[in-house]
Amino acid sequence: MKIKSYVKESYNELVNKVTWPAWSDLQNSAIVVMIASFIIALVVYLMDISFSFIMDFIYELAK
Repeated sequence: MKIKSYVKESYNELVNKVTWPAWSDLQNSAIVVMIASFIIALVVYLMDISFSFIMDFIYELAK
């Protein structure tokens, strides 16, 4: 009986109490996430390239 009550209460809460975002809000949030992801990927890429050059320089000095 606990599971049945839980499912009913959960459904009731999702239908009557939860406020869902508007479609435009979802689109704006998706754009923000995509831009932030691109910026973070670019920063990681630049760090990787920089570290690669630094390590190549160190290895050349060791020869």
